[in-house]
Amino acid sequence: MTDIETYAKTEIEVDPRLLEALVCPVTRRPLTYDKAAQELISPTVGLAFPIRSGVPIMLVDQARKFDPA
Repeated sequence: MTDIETYAKTEIEVDPRLLEALVCPVTRRPLTYDKAAQELISPTVGLAFPIRSGVPIMLVDQARKFDPA
């Protein structure tokens, strides 16, 4: 793993005001912040958007898919 990859995976605090303003780009509903995984979760559609270096990546093609059951 390179230094850049290691830094990108380091847990960095995300501004709470930013978290309040962000919504799922698919459903336009609020997201749940998973601090340990550094992801913003959209349980309705089963997408987890990564947070890299403190920056939420709100692109559907970059999101991890999971079963929303």
